Amino acid sequence: MHRENRATVKVTCHDRVFEITVRGDIDYDEGDLLQAAWAEAEESERPVTVVDLSGVTFADSGLLNALLEAWHRHRADGRELILLGPFHPHVERLFILTGTREHFNVTDSRAHALRADGR
Repeated sequence: MHRENRATVKVTCHDRVFEITVRGDIDYDEGDLLQAAWAEAEESERPVTVVDLSGVTFADSGLLNALLEAWHRHRADGRELILLGPFHPHVERLFILTGTREHFNVTDSRAHALRADGR
């Protein structure tokens, strides 16, 4: 029996933090959902963007590419990008196999991630 884990992307604006909460299986087909969230994050011009990946059960290179592009844009703009876990084993494996985890500021603490200064 195959069970679909439908993807959702929700955005929340805090005082100095723009939060993107991603849930479910994220692959190429969810690219539009992520692009809309990134566009809102850019428009908000908040100094910190938190991407909550704790509810992502599967991710492929589409999510990884979106995160890397966002990381580059944030760096260029002097803004901070924080990934919130803990990560599902499939997501953790994606970061490990690609050697990209060290590019990101990662925390398992929502309180830490949403702190106004992002540190």
